[in-house]
Amino acid sequence: MPRGIPNAKRDENAMRFTAFHVPLPPNPKHMGSTYLRSDTQTHWYRNAVRATAAGRNRIVQEEPGPSMGEARRGSKVIVIHPGSRFLRIGRASDVTPVTVPNVIARKHKPPVPELRYVEGISRPRNDSIRTASVTAPTGDEYAVPLNSDDPFDMKVAAITISLRDRMRFYKLRVTPNAANIASTFNEQFVPEKIPEANDPFRVEWVQDDAKPYLVGDQALRVADPVAQGYAIRWPVYSGKFNTRDYLSNALILSDIETIIQSTLQDRLNIDPKSYKEYSVLLVIPDFYDRFYVEDMARLFLMTMGFKQLAVQQESLAATYGAGISNACVVDMGATKTSIACVDDGVVLADTRMLLNMGGDDITEFLHVLLQRINFPYKELDLVRSYDWSVLEDLKARLCTLAEGDVALNLYDFVVRRPSQPTQKYGLRAYDEIILAPMCLFEPRVIEFDQKRAGMRPIAHPDVTEDIVEQLSDHFTQAMVISTQHLLPAAMPHPIIFEQVQGLPQSGSQTPGLGQQPAFVVAPQPAGESAPPQTSVNTVESLAASSSGAKTEGDPTESVPPSATETGDVTMKEETPTVTLPAASTAPATETSDAPVEVIDVDAMEDKPAPPTVPADQVTQMLLPQQPHIYPGGYTIDVCFEASKLPLDVAIFNSARAAGGDEKIRKYLQAVLVIGGTALVPGMAHALESRLQAIATPLVPNMEKVQIIPPPKDVDPRVLAWKGAAVLGKMDSVSDLWITAVDWDILGMRGLKERCFYL
Repeated sequence: MPRGIPNAKRDENAMRFTAFHVPLPPNPKHMGSTYLRSDTQTHWYRNAVRATAAGRNRIVQEEPGPSMGEARRGSKVIVIHPGSRFLRIGRASDVTPVTVPNVIARKHKPPVPELRYVEGISRPRNDSIRTASVTAPTGDEYAVPLNSDDPFDMKVAAITISLRDRMRFYKLRVTPNAANIASTFNEQFVPEKIPEANDPFRVEWVQDDAKPYLVGDQALRVADPVAQGYAIRWPVYSGKFNTRDYLSNALILSDIETIIQSTLQDRLNIDPKSYKEYSVLLVIPDFYDRFYVEDMARLFLMTMGFKQLAVQQESLAATYGAGISNACVVDMGATKTSIACVDDGVVLADTRMLLNMGGDDITEFLHVLLQRINFPYKELDLVRSYDWSVLEDLKARLCTLAEGDVALNLYDFVVRRPSQPTQKYGLRAYDEIILAPMCLFEPRVIEFDQKRAGMRPIAHPDVTEDIVEQLSDHFTQAMVISTQHLLPAAMPHPIIFEQVQGLPQSGSQTPGLGQQPAFVVAPQPAGESAPPQTSVNTVESLAASSSGAKTEGDPTESVPPSATETGDVTMKEETPTVTLPAASTAPATETSDAPVEVIDVDAMEDKPAPPTVPADQVTQMLLPQQPHIYPGGYTIDVCFEASKLPLDVAIFNSARAAGGDEKIRKYLQAVLVIGGTALVPGMAHALESRLQAIATPLVPNMEKVQIIPPPKDVDPRVLAWKGAAVLGKMDSVSDLWITAVDWDILGMRGLKERCFYL
């Protein structure tokens, strides 16, 4: 360490390797120096002085008297909250935002791509063997008989067992043979046709295909998108760009610009020529993608030409809207559920969690469950927008998390299709209405690998403005805590660490690897167990333990797990096989220095001797298989594996990452649930009971877990937008604005200096 810098710290501003010399702060003892001793020498102060002078000159030139637009505070601030399903946008002075579907239908040259839906829920096998439902021999009405060999039925049975246990605790009766009764009724039901004159909610379908694009509700009302030449796309997915349906980021940004511009023009009467008079307050996810924020900031400042921009996280905006300063915010959206703890107006970065499930999974799971009881609307297809709206309506009216609401009831729903008469259906359902939302607490039926299939990174990992990689962009401490049970006990080989830039070298420790927490509340969320993560050290220990003693030059030291267990390495059919000495179960003697050779006499009688292979190929085959290294030196994708957690476990682990037992008690007694999925009846009680069951045995002196409801008469879906609107009307927001000139000079660094959490 250089002399004269006793408290030198690592530079965390992503400018580690640079030729620019950063001068040290001035010594306050040197009274003659004024370098950086006041705010008047900063870039932001000079911009403020310049803007003030320009505003004073403009006021002199204009006629005196305030305009009607400036009469209300926040009327020149546009708050934008883009979501996967809906875009909420409006002035900060408005009471409620304008909510439009975040979708666009754009003209496409032939051939028009077919509509597709990515399934995120397991499906039952067509060849599954079903037997008649039988009552448990013990006569227990809460028992769940398994009458199928289908893995999907086993997953549903596991969720049903959890439901029956809760019903047993609350002493609720179970209706016997309810599934067969509902299935028989649904199969025999004949829909009723409603004349168009008697349908007050009939839909005006878009038959004209002359417009180049359609936005929002108009895009969802296109009668036949493929025949009319429209490609329907959703540009935002799970708080990031929808890279599955787009070939480039430029197309995504173009569609986002079109949706916002059309909404501002049609719903708010804001012309593009007046954008330079408006400021934009953008609401971003808690666990954001740096490239997503950068591209959105460039879109609003440089492309669309707004006056200035400020960025705010969803959890912090929600606390502003609820009027509290400390809370564990749970935002339950359509495709994701984000969790973060807010402490006195600051989002604790290590507490952020991102679950890859939301309201759309409940809708799809409800459809699968209703199909098991002969859903009367047989032609339902999730790809079509009008069929999706049917299920959304059923989810809003039927689904509940209150065990007392489970009963064999009769429901009805209406199907409206283009060029066909309106039909009214009847439906009987039992526990399907509560099993569907329970997938948030039992995510074993969710196919997480399918949901991210086809998604590509927003930007290439080698293309970045930062020199030092920010690991907080890839995972948080809460995610590491949640995946400790999946991490290998031993650290990967030191050679692998030396090949990764920015990771500790040999002999150093990496936080999180090999560290076992005091307690891990992270059961395997998916129905299938995760593949074992094996490192080189574990392979060596496996070979050593199986042979009894590790000898010098023993080839079993560097054999992959599959080869060590089976005793041979099998290549393709065209390539010859090499038989390696298998590990012997008998312990080796101390005087023996050669590996024990096991000969299969029966196999030698029937099979010819394997052909010889060159020595260089044998050496290459015997080399250890190096595991893939993810950011931070982990052998698993921490962020993806943590996204599979049940909702209650993820909330508890987020509170754990905030600190000790006192912090856990603090945040579990102030859980703020927002988002559209929070509207499911019984959600507050379901979360309280499950969190209480987890926290009571693990946290000393744990009092009652409390779910904070949104303010009275406030929709939890718009709470984050209202909080951002409150911030847009405060005087302190003047310290957060960044202009196009600032962005041109500083880029993302300017956002970081203005919004310190970036």
